[in-house]
Amino acid sequence: MNREDFPMLKNDIIYFDNGATSLKPKTVIDKMVDYYENYSANAHRGDYDISYKVDMEYEKTRDLVAKFINAQDKEEIVFTSGTTESLNMIATGFFANIIEPNDEILITTSEHASNVLPWFRLENEYGCHVKYIPLDSNYHVTLDNVKKAVTPQTKIISLAHITNVIGDIRPIKEICKFAHEHDIFVVVDGAQSLPHIKVDVQDLDCDFTAFSAHKMYGPTGLGVLYGKKELLDNLEPINLGGGMNESFDSPMEIILKDVPTRLEAGTPNIASVIAFSESINYLNKIGMDKINERELHLRNYLVEKLVKIPHIDIINLEADSGIVTFNVNDIFAQDVAYYLNKYNICVRAGNHCAKILKNNTNVNNTIRVSLAFYNTESEIDMLIELLKDKDKIMKEMI
Repeated sequence: MNREDFPMLKNDIIYFDNGATSLKPKTVIDKMVDYYENYSANAHRGDYDISYKVDMEYEKTRDLVAKFINAQDKEEIVFTSGTTESLNMIATGFFANIIEPNDEILITTSEHASNVLPWFRLENEYGCHVKYIPLDSNYHVTLDNVKKAVTPQTKIISLAHITNVIGDIRPIKEICKFAHEHDIFVVVDGAQSLPHIKVDVQDLDCDFTAFSAHKMYGPTGLGVLYGKKELLDNLEPINLGGGMNESFDSPMEIILKDVPTRLEAGTPNIASVIAFSESINYLNKIGMDKINERELHLRNYLVEKLVKIPHIDIINLEADSGIVTFNVNDIFAQDVAYYLNKYNICVRAGNHCAKILKNNTNVNNTIRVSLAFYNTESEIDMLIELLKDKDKIMKEMI
C-alpha cells in the first residue's frame, strides 16, 4: 500500500521497525530540501521576505497538527525535540510546581522509559510516590484496574495510549472521565498511537499528550506537546532564551511571551517543523481509518502464521495494533535479529526501553515486529520462512 511513495523501500530491505521510527515519503523529504535550498532563514526573527515565508510555513504546521488531533486551538500545540522532551516538560515544568509529598502518580510497568523516569525524578525530589496500575493476564490496562489503583492521594495518571511492546490500546477516554471525576490529571504518551489510529484530544479529554514526528512518517528531532490551554499557561519553561521573552531589563523584570511561544526558546528545528506539514497532509490523504485497518490485517496475517511455528513464543498474542513481540525458544533475541539482518530484514530486539515490564512477563528481551501500512504479506511470508527452521538459525549464528 503506497510503497512507491517511500524511497527507502527501493533499497532491498524489509523494514519491520516502525515502532522505533518510520520511513519517510518523498513529499516530506522534498519539503525539507525545499526549505534548505530556497528559503533557509530563521523563524520569527527576520524582517524580509524569505523569513516571512518561514514564519508562514512554520505556523501552518502548527495549525495542521492542531486540526489533526482536534485541539481546541493551535496555541495548545508546542513543538519540542520529541516525545521524551515533551513528557519531561510536562513533569518538570508543570507537575513539579503542584506536586506535594505523598501525592501518587499512577503508571504501569509496560511504559516506555520516557514515561517512567521523569516521574521517578519527581518522587526522588519531591517525596511523592510512583505506583503501578496492575496489568491483566494479557498485560493490558483495564478501567477496572485503574479504578482499583486510584486512592485519595492519586494526583496523576500517565499512560501510553498504545504501548511499544505489548501494543495494547488503553481505554483513555474512559480513564479520563473517571480521573476527572476524582480531580486527577491524565497525561497520554501518544508516540505509538498518533501514527496508527485517529486521536481526538477533545474527545479523549486528556490533559496533556506527547508524540513524535519521526514515528509519523516525518522528520527526526521533532515532537509535539499538546496541553489544554489553561494548563499550558501554568507550565514553567524548561529553557529560557531567545524568542520566548518580551523583555528582560533586570533579574526582577523578566516578561515572557504567551504560549506556545514562551515554551519554544531558541532557534527551533525549522526544517523538520516545515516538513512535518507534509507528513500530516500525507496521513490525512490516506486516512487514519484506512491505515489502521490495513495494519490490523497485517498483524492478524503475521500472528496466524507465527502461532503455527512450535518454537515461537508470542508475548502479546492479543493486541489491537501492529506491534507483535515474540521470541525463538532457546535463542537470544538479538541473535535472531542479527540472523534476520543477513536477509535484509529489520526488526528490533531488546527490552525496547520498557525495562520494568520484565517484572510482569518474566522475559528480559524480545524480538519486536512493528508494522506499517506499507508492509506487505509477501514480506511477512519471507520472515516466516526464515523463522520456521530453528536449526538454520542456530547454524547461521555460529
